Amino acid sequence: MDSGFLGEFVGTAVLLLFGTGVCANVTLTGSKGQGGDWTVITSAWGFAVLFGVLTAVSLGAPGHLNPAVTVGMAIAGHDYSHVGPYILAQMLGAFTGSTLAWLAYLPHWAATEDKAAKLGVFSTAPAIRNVPANLISEIIGTIALLFVIIAIGSRAVAMPPYLGPVVVALLVWGVGLSLGGATGYAINPARDLGPRIAHAVLPIAGKGGSDWGYAWIPVVGPLIGACITIAIASALAMV
Repeated sequence: MDSGFLGEFVGTAVLLLFGTGVCANVTLTGSKGQGGDWTVITSAWGFAVLFGVLTAVSLGAPGHLNPAVTVGMAIAGHDYSHVGPYILAQMLGAFTGSTLAWLAYLPHWAATEDKAAKLGVFSTAPAIRNVPANLISEIIGTIALLFVIIAIGSRAVAMPPYLGPVVVALLVWGVGLSLGGATGYAINPARDLGPRIAHAVLPIAGKGGSDWGYAWIPVVGPLIGACITIAIASALAMV
């Protein structure tokens, strides 16, 4: 198996295990973390990114863990050879990681009556449902993510490679704290779609629908945001 594919798969699985895991911890009835606040969620997602990227890189992958990042880097480098395999790996990894989180909290699904809360463990949802506004929020969040990632990797910053994953994790934490309240800051098609598919197919006790009417926004928004970011970065001679 190609090391890039394997690394993106395992790294994304780690990302979603920790990420959906914290959502389960603060949401599901009877969990010791039930009632945790937004700071708990955003902090754990930052840790999830750090652990996922380190795992992916250790296995020989770039550590994108995000189709929007993969597409953006492909456009910037004019090399699309890895786009399909990496996105497939990320989607499979996201499904796997969220499935493991479901297993980790197995008795708590039946104890939780709120169907929306169960879906919220797996996927994002808007605080106020407004399609144009929700799409714009995801686009802006992804621009913030990818633009700063490009800055981190620039020659002017000259950051030691071992610090890169730490700063990216802090970046995701900051995006969540600042911009995440409107839509739950998917900013990553795999992060939302992979677990949403898991929610749809897993025998989760007492679950409701998977809200497929909204599902395209956390996929399309980040991809649009990635394209806009590369256009801006190119105009500024950053890539």
